[in-house]
Amino acid sequence: MYLRSTSQTRKDGSVVRYLQLAHNVWDGEKGRSETKVLYNFGREQAGTRDTLERLVGSISRYLHPGGPDEALAPELSDFTFMESRPMGGAYVLDTLWRALGIEETVTRLLAPRRRDRRAERALFALVANRALAPSSKLAAAEWVNEDAEIPGLASITDDALYRAMDFLLEIAPALEKAVFGQVANLLNLEVDLLFFDTTSTYFCIDGADDPVGRDGRGEVLADIGDGDDGQQTPATSTGFRIYGKSKDHRDDLPQIVVGLAVTREGIPVRVWSWPGNTSDSALIRQVKADLREWTLSRVVWVADRGFTSRENRRYLRRGDDHYIMGEKLRSGSAEAQAALSRAGRYKEVAGNLKVKEVKIGENERFVVCHNPEAAERDAEVRAHLLDHLTGLIKGSDRLPPMKRAELKGVISTKPGLSRFLRATGGGLLRIDAEAIAADEKLDGKYLLRSSDPSLSPEDIALGYKQLAEVERGWRDLKHVLDLRPVYHRKEERIRAHVLLCWLALLLIRITETKTGDTWPNLRRELERLHVGTFEGSAGFFRKRTALTAAQKTIFRKLAIQEPAEMQEIRPRAEAS
Repeated sequence: MYLRSTSQTRKDGSVVRYLQLAHNVWDGEKGRSETKVLYNFGREQAGTRDTLERLVGSISRYLHPGGPDEALAPELSDFTFMESRPMGGAYVLDTLWRALGIEETVTRLLAPRRRDRRAERALFALVANRALAPSSKLAAAEWVNEDAEIPGLASITDDALYRAMDFLLEIAPALEKAVFGQVANLLNLEVDLLFFDTTSTYFCIDGADDPVGRDGRGEVLADIGDGDDGQQTPATSTGFRIYGKSKDHRDDLPQIVVGLAVTREGIPVRVWSWPGNTSDSALIRQVKADLREWTLSRVVWVADRGFTSRENRRYLRRGDDHYIMGEKLRSGSAEAQAALSRAGRYKEVAGNLKVKEVKIGENERFVVCHNPEAAERDAEVRAHLLDHLTGLIKGSDRLPPMKRAELKGVISTKPGLSRFLRATGGGLLRIDAEAIAADEKLDGKYLLRSSDPSLSPEDIALGYKQLAEVERGWRDLKHVLDLRPVYHRKEERIRAHVLLCWLALLLIRITETKTGDTWPNLRRELERLHVGTFEGSAGFFRKRTALTAAQKTIFRKLAIQEPAEMQEIRPRAEAS
């Protein structure tokens, strides 16, 4: 171990020296020793020598208690271990945050505004809290102050965190575009396929929000009028947390709709929020319009069955873009019936999937996909539904006609059951054998339509299959990052909360992509890396725990420099 000095010559010819505590470590793989910096003392200044002398004196007294210098020094007792905090997770996230240019972008956007200069650190703390220990913003302030090691942020108040959320919403469009560019460069992303899907998240509140005027994007209008004097005419009037079709099966609670665009690698490039009663059909047009200015090359949009309207397909074809979309087989549409009636052999592709292309129209291609494992699951589900339906109508012949009609009405509200029910001419309830036979023909099958003439049927099927990356994003947002519950009432804060979850998902997806492991596993290992605080009469220092082999592997795969072993040293004269 030794004191290392480096110098840098400025443009004016002056030389600045920097001091570091370092030691040499033998690298067996490279066959040479490498210098490892334990602590950076910073720029050499007038008081640097006195600081080093005090440090040397305290070390000497520790090694030789009762020596000749003992009488000249304050009494030295053993250093007291004050606390330990996990640092590995926040260190990795902060390094990626800086590598993506988020720190620089936020700081630049912050400059023209009279904001707290710690707003950038506060935003990172909120994102790290989502990824490491999801909680309310009030609890997040306590987490930063008492439990976490956030680089550059020793303490924060909950008010400062709320102000940072407001600032995030102001800069969101510019930040989203800048982050996308940085992510594309960092990971060499291929943005030839973009996957889009929506979900909903509900709120356990007594009632929906009051209606307000909104534009076609679902955003609140500041100036509402009849179109005169520059005022805007609202496209709709609705609340934000409002009742709608819940994808969490909670139609009884107000909700919002959240949209996510994801690359083929699973990297989320942007997120959207809409009022809870917004239907899926028109959303993808807004998404394409929002991404139009991001200088994307030719893109193939991949979306689920809820977005397959004629107008959506026509809009996605603008700018020489193409699409791959799912089609509802049970919808009874002409295309679905024609595709199923066409003969042809299936071709096996990767992932236990069989495909065949069928010719229906001139401008679109249709691919029928069949998954044998999914066919078995469909058969099992149908068997359970039929058992349940049989139990419901058992003995219904003895019921009065009015009661039997009521039972039929109840069953009609359950689509999974009602499609297998028929009524005889006399009003008796029976299992529909023809409906069962027709449904069996659809087991494990789904229909895709695409406008891209250059893709093979296999590419169309596998491209659509990757839509599961969005589903994985929803699972992680809801169960790893805890998108819900949302501890906010104001619409602006709810939107900012969704943005924070997106940023956290972005960082953990990059970590997973580079390491080939899941975030829960990575988080568990990284949070075992702690920094301990020691204090004594000689001063104060903070030192991390030794790195495990697994932690070194994570840092190597992420191309991140290992954190300095000695995080901070302050002799007594500098210790506060």
